[in-house]
This record gives sequence, structure tokens and C-alpha cells, in this order.
Amino acid sequence: MKELLKRDAASHAVSLRAGEYSSEELTRAYLERIEESDGEIGAFITVTADKAIASAKASDMRRLEGKALGIFDGVPIAVKDNICTRGTLTTCASKMLADYIPPYSATAVERLERAGILVLGKLNMDEFGMGASTENSAFKITRNPYDTSRVAGGSSGGCAAAVAAFEAPWSLGSDTGGSVRQPASFCGAVGMKSTYGRVSRSGLVAFAPSLEQIGPITKNVRDNANLLSIIAGADVKDATSLNVGDEDFSRDIGRDVRGLRVGMPRELFTENISDGVGRAVMRAAKILEDAGAEVTECSLPSAEYALAAYYVISSAEASSNLARFDGVRYGHGSNNFDGIDEFYKSSRAEGFGTEVKRRIMLGTFALSSGYYDEYYKKALGVRSLVKRDFEKLFEKYDILLSPVSPSVAYRIGEKTKNPTDMYTGDLFCVPANIAGIPALSLPCGTGEYGMPAGVQLMGKRLSESLLYRVGAVIEDAEGGGV
Repeated sequence: MKELLKRDAASHAVSLRAGEYSSEELTRAYLERIEESDGEIGAFITVTADKAIASAKASDMRRLEGKALGIFDGVPIAVKDNICTRGTLTTCASKMLADYIPPYSATAVERLERAGILVLGKLNMDEFGMGASTENSAFKITRNPYDTSRVAGGSSGGCAAAVAAFEAPWSLGSDTGGSVRQPASFCGAVGMKSTYGRVSRSGLVAFAPSLEQIGPITKNVRDNANLLSIIAGADVKDATSLNVGDEDFSRDIGRDVRGLRVGMPRELFTENISDGVGRAVMRAAKILEDAGAEVTECSLPSAEYALAAYYVISSAEASSNLARFDGVRYGHGSNNFDGIDEFYKSSRAEGFGTEVKRRIMLGTFALSSGYYDEYYKKALGVRSLVKRDFEKLFEKYDILLSPVSPSVAYRIGEKTKNPTDMYTGDLFCVPANIAGIPALSLPCGTGEYGMPAGVQLMGKRLSESLLYRVGAVIEDAEGGGV
């Protein structure tokens, strides 16, 4: 069974079309795998076995009638638990939403369903997307399938772990400051944070709406491009979504990279990068150079300020967005109170975890009278600087190359006592969110302790197809994906 589950989504699509096995057989195989392994991995919060099997049977019937909804009809997927799924628990890994069942699905999920892709369940995460290790979930810790004493990354740790543990062929996560790319790197998978607005955020429970995007985590580059092609597109329910037409993001995979200009921003090659990660990134650069690309060092001056700006902006937006969870209209309501003020305090104290409380307080402070200009307004100014610096670089370079994280996956509990140490690991990812540009994370060998190491490719707005083209060259040289 494991050999079947090691196959990527494109291979499953071919086999389903050829009748080698049915969607029901494939779905049951994944569900058996989840039952067998997820007690140790902890990737899933909710498994929707009955719904998945019913959807698989419906897919098989469509194929028999010659009415398949698309080439991936009948292929399973798993979805991060902050992406709404109608009739299925969507908890954001928080006690605050432990019982929340949405009456609607996110636009991205609707697009999966229109393509015949069926959902196996909802995946664990850092509470409300706030964290980089999936240790901040209210329900469980997700462990790295390569070494279960280590984190899977975050906040989309369940998404990356499920793919790496063969519990799903691909998954949907969300990326606010690296939350798709970093766990993909830690778990040896491929993750894309697309151009801001490429994918509708309708139905994504808001953390920091000006920064976050739903994004795919997959076994390889081609699967990732195919999944993004399915979920991308304009949406009347999301005013920030881009109306740039549908696109096949896999169209350039297989083209060479001769003549492409690749920049390596020196500010993203800091002294705290581990030797193993450094070697992996330089190996990726050498692969591109040997393939005919021109690789040179460059400068992104504002990068050193991007991390601080990110935490001010994202925390301010979180403070505003999470204010709705007061126990009256939304979220957990306390039974331990005396008066309305105590009800609000108790409900939020009981419903939110430590990291969420920390960021709400930081954001509230940054937006408060007397500090707004000093912190939030300055952070918005830094955002403009970062965007400008990227625009200047993309006048000279086609893509930029950097690490995804300064280290491979660290041990569970290693950084929980020092949140600032964990925050600094976001340095390489947050500039792309600040600027709204696409960024691709893909494996490039191993680093310390035999753990996967990742490389990040960044491009100008709407250059996802180019990133996939370049990423495929690195992937082919490295011998393929998960």
C-alpha cells in the first residue's frame, strides 16, 4: 500500500483515468494510512472518512459515465484547518473555535470540488496561523515524519507532514510570513506562496489579510503548479483577488534556464545560517549556473527591517480581526464569570492560547493612541521600502534565490521558551509577504542530522510560471521530490 501512496497526484490522475484502481480504493488506502500513522505524526485534526468515501464513489460513477470533472477527478487532498469547509469542523487549532462548523466553503475548496478533488480531512496548525512549529496548536503537536522528535514547521505543519508521511498526495495551507514555505522545507516538500491576490482569501479565517495567501504543498514542482492552476483566479467574494485570467502554471516546466539572471541577496545569507542549509542553497545555485543561468550576488537593503515590520503589521491586523471572537457572536463562551466584562475576559482568556494572546497584545499596543505613528505607521513605511527594493532588483534579475530557513527542523521544545529566537527564523520568508510577490520553496538535498533542506526562489508579481520552470530544473538535478 505504501508504494501506492508514495505516488504523486499526477500519477494518481493517470492511473484513475486508465482504470488501474478506483478513487474509492485510493481514498480508502489514504484513510488506512492516516489511521495507521497519524497517532504518531499528528497531522490531522479532523478526518472526514465518510464524506471522502462518498465523494470517491461519486467520482468513480462520473468516470464510468464519461463525465469526469477534470483530470484530477477522484484524487484526494487534505486542507489546513483555517480554510472553511462547509459542514466540517474548522477550528484554526484553537479552543476558541473548537466547535465551529462553517455553513459555507472557502472559494479555494469550492474550486477543488468543481475539479472533482475530494477532501480527506482538516490539518493541524499553529493556532490561527501564529507560529512556526505547529507547537502552538490547542490540540496536539505535529511531528516531522523524517524524525518525530523534531517539529514539522508552521504554521502549516500538518499540511507538510501529511504529504511527507504519505497521508495525502497534496494539501492546501496558508502563508502569512512563510507558513507554507518553511514547513515544506522542513518536511522535504514543495510549497508556493503566490502573488498576493492570485488565490481568493474568501473562506480563509483571517489572521493578517494584507499578507496571507492560500497555497499548495506537494510532493514535487509539477503537482504544485497543477494545484495552483486549479485554485487560482478572480473571485467576486474577495475584492483583493486579481482578475488576470486563468493560467496553466505548469506550461513552462521542462524549458531550460539558459540566460536567466539569478540574484542572491546578501542580506538573506546571514551568519546564523547552518552549514548544512548553506551548502544546500549553494548547491542549488550551482545547479542553475551549470544549466546556463547567470548567478550573482546582489543587495536587498530593506530586508533587515522587514521582519520587525512584519510582526507589527501582522499583529495589528490580528488584534483587529480576532476582536470578533468575544464569546457572544463567535467563539468560545465562558461559564466562569460575574458580569459582562468578566464574561469577555474569561471567554478570551480560556479560548486563546499564549502565542495568540501575545500577538493580540502587541498589535493592540501598536495601534493604540500615542504609539500608532511610532510603530504601525513606520511599519507601513518599511513595507513600501521593501516593495521598492524588490522592484529595483527585478529590473536586473529574473529571480532571486535564498534559504527558506536558517536551519533544518529543530527539536520539539527547543525554541518554545524563547519566542524571539523562533521569530528570527522567519527572516528569509517575510519579505515576499511584505512585498506581495510569489515565492517557491523546494527541497535541495539534506542538511544537519540528515534532515531535508530547502531553497527559496522569489520572482516579480505574477511570475509563478517562471518560478516553477526554474524550480523544476533544480528538482530534476536533485532526483525528484518527496
